Amino acid sequence: MVFGFSESEVTRNRKLLLGIGFWVQGLRCFPWMGVNFFLKDGLRVEPSTLQILQNSANLPMVAKPFYGILSDSLYVFGQHRVPYIALGVFLQAVSWIAIAILATSGISFLSLTFYLLLGNLGASIVEVANDAMVAELTKQPTSSKKSKSSSSGELQSFVWMASSIGGVLGNLVVGVAINQYSPQTMFSIFGILLCFQLIMTLFIRESSLDLPKTPSHMGFRTQLSEIMVALKKPEILYSITWFAFSYAVIPALTGTMFYYQTQHLKIESSLLGISKVFGQVAMLLWGVVYNRHLKSISPRKLIAAVQISMAIFMISDYLFVKGVYETIGIPDAVYVVVFSGLLEVLCFFKILPFNVLMAHVCPPGCEGSVMALVMSAIALAFIVSGYLGVALASYVGVKGDDFSGLPRGLLIQAACTLLPLVWASCIPEDVKAKAKSKKT
Repeated sequence: MVFGFSESEVTRNRKLLLGIGFWVQGLRCFPWMGVNFFLKDGLRVEPSTLQILQNSANLPMVAKPFYGILSDSLYVFGQHRVPYIALGVFLQAVSWIAIAILATSGISFLSLTFYLLLGNLGASIVEVANDAMVAELTKQPTSSKKSKSSSSGELQSFVWMASSIGGVLGNLVVGVAINQYSPQTMFSIFGILLCFQLIMTLFIRESSLDLPKTPSHMGFRTQLSEIMVALKKPEILYSITWFAFSYAVIPALTGTMFYYQTQHLKIESSLLGISKVFGQVAMLLWGVVYNRHLKSISPRKLIAAVQISMAIFMISDYLFVKGVYETIGIPDAVYVVVFSGLLEVLCFFKILPFNVLMAHVCPPGCEGSVMALVMSAIALAFIVSGYLGVALASYVGVKGDDFSGLPRGLLIQAACTLLPLVWASCIPEDVKAKAKSKKT
């Protein structure tokens, strides 16, 4: 029994809070696809403008270490995870409902940007609290009094699969919804869903989750000094630096490919939705396969293998744009559904083994700060990657309906993807060895 809660109640509340939280996080693809079409068809922005907005809206994600330190050090009514989840969900609900209301009467580009920033601020706060809880519970030993889901790698796989299921459902529905309903309706539906998540969160007490006991009310400065001490550990600092670099160095061409597929190839939105469903299913399977077969493999080998696979798929995109697959009888729609959908999520495959690595080497008491720093570094890397993609598209001459320079851009992108492998030794070879060295 934990504070009057049975083991089954603790397990149920953990899975309910984290499962729904990560599921809704995966479902965010649903309103964001509506945003893409609203910008393209409603506000008629250029591909570069679309990609700049997509990446600029992620700026609140960069401040995740601040949210992490705040949740680690500042308790609200004796709780330091659940209140932050509730706050983040509330900000998201306000954001999407406001966009839905204003979009019906006309919304300016600046207003849309503001509310998207507000929504991502809320999402980043939720993600920080959720990731910190996962890191805390991962450190708990598995015993008769602890849920087996807390053992190494299994909880990460559970929340990974919950997020993937949300992504599958969101992308499966969005392909049909975008043709049947207006983007404003899609924004409203997601806003209402967030309201239900908020109500559920408010009814869960943190004491029912049996979180590890950590020093409370350490103070913001004390917590900041703790994370600075953590960053002095080479296995943490070098790993996070390399991981962020492995994303930032790749110029993303997502906005360009979206316009290429919808305007140049005339791919229907329903097929784009199926493409993303295929990618989310692949992420779900990756979580299952990792948990059952790959946990014993070193993070360095897994991450390097994913990095190489990304470069191979980018070269495949080059062949696709050059028309090679069409000449051998593979329709454009089939390639977009299978290969483009997989490439879009392949870069996220690295996150699961890396999160497991960080959970092992992270010092007790600052899980929220360190995991937030990881996600902040990734968010900043994606922003840099997006801006580099805009610059690359301009450099190779992709603009409007002219995609003649896209093949050259894809080759440059593939070469940049292989570059981080030169410094792959920054990632520890053996998770267990590093975890033991931290304790001694």
